[in-house]
Amino acid sequence: MRMLCICFVVLFVLLSGVNLQPAAASSHSLDTTELEFFLDSVVENQMEERQIPNLTLSVVSGGAVVSVRGYGTADMDEGTAVDPETTLFRIGSTSKLFTWTAVMQLVEEGELDLDTDINEYVDFDIPSRLEHGWNRGELEPITLRHLMSHTPGFEDYMTGTFAISEDNLLPLDKYVREERPARVFPPGEVPAYSNYGTALAGYIVEVVSGMPYAAYVEENIYDSLGMENSSFRQPLPADLAENMSTPYRYMDQEFQEAEFEYMQEPSGSMSSSASDMARFMLAYLQEGELDGERILEEATVNEMFTEQFTVDSRLDGTAHGFIKTTFNGRDVFHHPGGTMLYDTGLYLIPEEDTGFFISHSGGSYLANIEIFQQFMDQYFPGEGITAPEAPADMAERAEAFTGEYQQNRRSFTTVDKFLSLTLGVIHVDTDEEGFLSVTHLGETNQFTEIEPGVYFNLREGRTQDYGGDFRTIVFSTDPLGKTMFLTDGPMSYSKAAWYETFGVIFLSLIASVVFIIGSLAYWGIKTLILKRRGKTVTHTENKGALWARRTAVVQGILTFVFLIQFLMESDADPLYGFPRSAFSPPPAWVQLLDAAVSYGMVLFGLAIAVFSIIAWWKAYWTAAGRIHYTVFAAACLILAWIFYFFQVL
Repeated sequence: MRMLCICFVVLFVLLSGVNLQPAAASSHSLDTTELEFFLDSVVENQMEERQIPNLTLSVVSGGAVVSVRGYGTADMDEGTAVDPETTLFRIGSTSKLFTWTAVMQLVEEGELDLDTDINEYVDFDIPSRLEHGWNRGELEPITLRHLMSHTPGFEDYMTGTFAISEDNLLPLDKYVREERPARVFPPGEVPAYSNYGTALAGYIVEVVSGMPYAAYVEENIYDSLGMENSSFRQPLPADLAENMSTPYRYMDQEFQEAEFEYMQEPSGSMSSSASDMARFMLAYLQEGELDGERILEEATVNEMFTEQFTVDSRLDGTAHGFIKTTFNGRDVFHHPGGTMLYDTGLYLIPEEDTGFFISHSGGSYLANIEIFQQFMDQYFPGEGITAPEAPADMAERAEAFTGEYQQNRRSFTTVDKFLSLTLGVIHVDTDEEGFLSVTHLGETNQFTEIEPGVYFNLREGRTQDYGGDFRTIVFSTDPLGKTMFLTDGPMSYSKAAWYETFGVIFLSLIASVVFIIGSLAYWGIKTLILKRRGKTVTHTENKGALWARRTAVVQGILTFVFLIQFLMESDADPLYGFPRSAFSPPPAWVQLLDAAVSYGMVLFGLAIAVFSIIAWWKAYWTAAGRIHYTVFAAACLILAWIFYFFQVL
């Protein structure tokens, strides 16, 4: 039940083949002075608008570092300014690019093969069958290629991703065993961003290389590129810890300091400086080589800049670890990263031989996208987009796509399933002419049909989507037979049945809780009034009716306790944006109380349902009393169904 409460407020953190030559000469020369004047203006406006305390960025082009910049204060207590050469920022999922680089290094050495069953590389068993749904037949094996494209078919857990104490973080080897998500889709069919998939790939690097993951990256990537201010280690080594930027959030009219965040190494724990990340970008833009040191062969880099998976050729998909997207008509290979406090973006434009890195704390990923988009508009502008003419008969087909779509990056077998109602939901409506109104991440965009099942965004500017430009959407069918909403990047969404939608679930939950607690209050007030009048009700009831009423009272008390727990546990920490219990496990007695209340509500609810039948059979109370009790029983069963459906029990 605690997890159900958390899921109400967790908003997380948190995403046709193209063969490009990565070192193509840029047709645009970036002047450092002009660029920095431009960046200062754009960045400072965003920092002021979004209350960002510290930010760092770097730009590389034409085989050289054009600019590294630091803004704001790294440590407000010390008054230390951000130094782009040495100040470290947490880069979140942008760390994954180093995991995929390590994997490709081992592929080059013949130690790994992208198309081999990953069970060949790990020392525990990953089942060969689906673990959810009715069709649980044998599946094709999961491969590293599936992990790199976020299509292994694993469910995903959002809660427990972060911690602010080292004690609450499982070692990688235990994590991949004990937190293995269920297989819910056939591999290679449904894009669903997977932190676990990348952590598993990092563990494979450990097993095959015989080295701890962080040590492998240090020896085979950092040392080769001269990245002296980077680390996956948690906590940071002492010599780097002193240069770590302090994360802040602006609240109550001041910046408040947050603690160091912990997460699984391969999927998001890296800390780095803008200068170090510039060297990483240069290596990729220079065919895997920097200053005479090579981290990857030219052919491998070329492969990593090749789109390897997309559900539909009209959509941008994923390359070998990079996410492919389009900015101003140019192919961009990027990877965003987010923690509870930091937001990061790395963008490579191979055809322009240019790279852009940005990271900050206390703001929003939208700031990174906006700054990069303005950079592209200034130096690599695109042509205007002409909207296609709407087909005259598109209204005949549009209605079939109306509904609520829930992201496939979610849990299907644990209480984390409830996140599908609060995170990443897309609503599609249609008007009389057949235009779709698509609401995503708080924005509504209008789409017109290009061809049956394919729609074009009529918005002129860029949207908030972090996987791509959200220009084209495609409707398909997922392996479970549901209508699937597809867009750019490693994400997909499936249409929810009416009983799975947020409105139905939330209203049912609230109505049931209010009715049960309201009934408890009514009975309590009625009892007090009768006592004041010197009357009682128990002497007029037989034992069956008395036990039915007492059971209902206990259920009312349990529901009241549930409500209090919900209100307390769902109170989001304003600094981190999550309930504290989401990243810092509550005491054992609290977890025990949660379980006791949840199971108690279900068991007493079932007993009340039986009593409601007996009440009509044996004519307990008046007809109005029996109707009230029956509705009470229905409310209890609705709660029991919600608990069961969302795996609370």
